Amino acid sequence: MNELPPRRRIREVELMRALAHPTRSALLNYLMATGPHTASECASAVDSTPSNCSWHLRQLAQYGLVERSDNEDGRERPWRAAQVGWDLGTFDSDGDVRGAQFAVVGTALGQEQELTQRFLDTVDELDRPWRDASAMTSYALRVTPHELERLREGIDALLRPYVATIRTDAPAEARPVHAGVRAFLRIEADGKPSS
Repeated sequence: MNELPPRRRIREVELMRALAHPTRSALLNYLMATGPHTASECASAVDSTPSNCSWHLRQLAQYGLVERSDNEDGRERPWRAAQVGWDLGTFDSDGDVRGAQFAVVGTALGQEQELTQRFLDTVDELDRPWRDASAMTSYALRVTPHELERLREGIDALLRPYVATIRTDAPAEARPVHAGVRAFLRIEADGKPSS
């Protein structure tokens, strides 16, 4: 298999703050998941207005995260994700950088919760194969930091060939699917790591 394109490593505080905006984050994730769309099409997907989406898409374009897509009929040109994903790297020791990283993560977690709730609200309306293939699992692991890193890299290697902005061989029945993975040291209510 060919080398897959990398996610964009984001270290600039200004860019992180832009991504922490819920509408911008939702727009970028929507375009990465579903492909090119106009601002009007994006508006219904992210529960906003076409003019608001247009403004936020232009802001994302300034950072190189989205770009205009070619449209053969000459009407409004759709926007498309210019990245296959993003990566914040390790949490920084600088308070400003770490605060911006936490803001991006908080926005992403909120969107993940919203997508999960939408799925749960409509699960009875989905075709049975999609209901049966869906999963929400949780594991309590006991690993070393090195094992956790290897596990994270292994999961990434399994998922990346299916990333919507990368995959070129998707069957006709393939649809956008949300997959979220979180793995971190368990912290108890007293603020101390579990032992």
